[in-house]
Amino acid sequence: MTASAPGLRRTLGVGDAVVIGLGSMVGAGIFAALAPAAHAAGTGLLIGLAVAAVVAYCNAMSSARLAALYPASGGTYVYGRERLGEFWGYLAGWSFVVGKTASCAAMALTVGTYVWPGQAHAVAVGAVVALTAVNYGGVQKSAWLTRVIVALVLAVLAFVVVVCLVSGEADAGRLDIGASGGADGVLQAAGLLFFAFAGYARIATLGEEVRDPARTIPRAIPLALGIALVVYACVAVAVLSVLGPGGLGDATAPLTDAVRAAGAPWLVPVVRIGAAVAAMGSLLALILGVSRTTLAMARDRHLPGVLAAVHPRFQVPHRAELAVGAVVAVLAATVDVRGAIGFSSFGVLAYYAVANASAWTLSSAPTARVVPAVGLAGCVVLAFSLPGVSVVVGAGVLVVGAVAYAVRRRVEGGAARE
Repeated sequence: MTASAPGLRRTLGVGDAVVIGLGSMVGAGIFAALAPAAHAAGTGLLIGLAVAAVVAYCNAMSSARLAALYPASGGTYVYGRERLGEFWGYLAGWSFVVGKTASCAAMALTVGTYVWPGQAHAVAVGAVVALTAVNYGGVQKSAWLTRVIVALVLAVLAFVVVVCLVSGEADAGRLDIGASGGADGVLQAAGLLFFAFAGYARIATLGEEVRDPARTIPRAIPLALGIALVVYACVAVAVLSVLGPGGLGDATAPLTDAVRAAGAPWLVPVVRIGAAVAAMGSLLALILGVSRTTLAMARDRHLPGVLAAVHPRFQVPHRAELAVGAVVAVLAATVDVRGAIGFSSFGVLAYYAVANASAWTLSSAPTARVVPAVGLAGCVVLAFSLPGVSVVVGAGVLVVGAVAYAVRRRVEGGAARE
């Protein structure tokens, strides 16, 4: 950002930042991620959840240290650029923008599927337009709506946990860790469940809109992460105790299946509404994060410079938000990307690997490097524990981004020589 370029307004406090992080972490994933994790690891998904939490904690601490030092929009794109060099920052930003744009479309289609299955694409586009309009009106409006969404989703999840645990179908024997799917299954489950926690990145990418970022961000990130871990652990235990690892692994809608099995079919419509609302919360936070990273990359000319504009009244990156909203709306209207975004998982882990590598450079003290070292190793292991298709497609997306970067630099170098 140049001295003459307008910045974003710093209006978010600790509570706002925590809520925005929770809006991403306690989102639609809780309604779907448990089933594939159970299919991979059985009851070992509980171990996988713990592994994912450890890696996420390391990533969170690395991100918090970096965000306090570089409180600008863009998150790991900025950290990689400043600590490792322009290419690594670019690659992190590329991974985030491309992968999370597809995730936005997937969340929009999840909203459509729950609200009106027969018109899922139309509802998805409507959701994207509505939430882009909310974001356009200022980050405080987004934070207010996210508070409402998080409160509703947490209430629904609390109902699910209580109904399952007090029902006669709950059986602690179904939680036997001895029935886990082995180390490979546990690691794959951890890779799948990791993205339950990835929403804390939204706090870092909003660094330019947080009050007193050196104090606020390091407090908000671990707090949001801790709350999300407790919520996921409670829901996982409750659902496993009713369905067992086999039933959970085969479930297409784990939470609705669990409350139905627990003898509370009246709660099924409530869970469906909760899933739709949770997907809206995830979509809102994703659009916020992607637009801010787009803003940062546009400032450095890795994306069209016109996207770096900040609205003079609302002080938001309005052109970046409109561009992201338009691309997501087109994807949501024309493509069913829910089953084809494995590269997003790989890309997010690549993004956090750059964050940990950046944090490694902050200090030469061995004790200060333990957390980023564990985080970096964890990201690499989990990335290559994902299903093969996800690894291949994710790596391919990174290669395309690297080639685009090399071509652009070559063109710019040729123009400079002329």
